[in-house]
Amino acid sequence: MSIDSLTEMQKKLSPGQQLMALDVGTKTIGVAVSDGSRSIATPVTTIRRTKFTQDIKELAKHMAERNIGGVIIGLPLNMDGSEGPKCQSVREFARNLERNMDIFPNPFAIGFFDERLSTVAMHRFMIDDYDLSRKKRGQHIDKMAAQFILQTALDSMPK
Repeated sequence: MSIDSLTEMQKKLSPGQQLMALDVGTKTIGVAVSDGSRSIATPVTTIRRTKFTQDIKELAKHMAERNIGGVIIGLPLNMDGSEGPKCQSVREFARNLERNMDIFPNPFAIGFFDERLSTVAMHRFMIDDYDLSRKKRGQHIDKMAAQFILQTALDSMPK
């Protein structure tokens, strides 16, 4: 298994397989999944990070409940498109995920997607459209950012 482009990932998916998106932060991991036709992204949960092995056990639990064929990880590029320390951390998370494939119910492809401004967009959405308080936004922002990443990726994939 290797880390793929979205086009390569799409070629590896079987009909009906879903995609999962992760918004990987230092304290949490936002999780979203697609439907079987890979056209609609839905927020699922926010995982509070502890140890890596516990984090991926929680991911494996969510993957076992669904037919996941690929995981898209948001890559936090700098505004100029360069990679900084946050990107390095996310890439390390992906490499560790790849090394621990044996704990997951099924093999899956891994890909990255530019997540610049995903959290900002979701904050604005939750303020402008739902007028949510800071506390309520904090409870939902990571899974909503994962949904934004996944929906944007789905919309960019060739049909």
